[in-house]
Amino acid sequence: MILTPAQSRAARALLNWSQPELASASGTGLSTIRDFETGKRRPIANNLAAIRTALENAGIEFINGTGVKLRT
Repeated sequence: MILTPAQSRAARALLNWSQPELASASGTGLSTIRDFETGKRRPIANNLAAIRTALENAGIEFINGTGVKLRT
C-alpha cells in the first residue's frame, strides 16, 4: 500500500509526533520527512517503507488505503 503525505501528517498528529521524531523512529533524514509531507518529493521505496513501518510500530493502522487510526 502506498503512503501519502496526508496519511503521514495525520498519523504523526495521532501520535503527537514531530517531524524530527518520525525521522528518528524511521531512520530517515528530517529533510526526507519534510519534503515528503509537503509534497516536494517522494522518498525512495526503502525510506517510504521505513516511514510506514515506524508509524505502524507506534500503533497506527492504515484503513482501506485512505485513512489512518490509532490502534486501541
